[in-house]
Amino acid sequence: MGTYSMSTAASRPRSDVRLALVVMGVSGSGKTTVGLAIAQAMGASFVDGDDLHDAAARAKMTRGVPLDDADRAPWLDRIGALLADAAAHPAGAIVACSALRRAYRDRLRARVGPALRFLFLNGDKALMRERVAGRERHFMPASLIDSQFATLESPEAELDVVTLAANADLAQALPGVIERLAQAPPATR
Repeated sequence: MGTYSMSTAASRPRSDVRLALVVMGVSGSGKTTVGLAIAQAMGASFVDGDDLHDAAARAKMTRGVPLDDADRAPWLDRIGALLADAAAHPAGAIVACSALRRAYRDRLRARVGPALRFLFLNGDKALMRERVAGRERHFMPASLIDSQFATLESPEAELDVVTLAANADLAQALPGVIERLAQAPPATR
């Protein structure tokens, strides 16, 4: 991802649209970088979904053990509650969350409602391994990249999903992504 700068006034969505967005993809795809840039541009709150994992899930991943659906369910519910909380996040909320399976995205949709949008950061294994291996002090080891790709169910055919290449130049791509996200979400999924 490139460096990012943009006038926030020029990129804000219509004032009647509260953004509820999950920036999704495998570990290393750039969810936090992109989510922060969108939040800054749109005046929304940003939360890294990793911060919402409980201690047991973090310990499991630190040991190199992939999470299972039972581990993820309460985490997804915490993310959904945050995204739906208009009182705490009146300008909208953006959460970086892998959301790898359709069932996970559907669980979030059920919790948040039809305004929820997803931004899928799509990239290949080699790039993700390189990025994750270069991280310091992160509980997600590069050894779990293969399990993330094995779990990933592509969301590209889902109507409320916008896709961005994980290696896109963020400064160039962001205005178009924001424009697409600011459009009214589709009525049907």
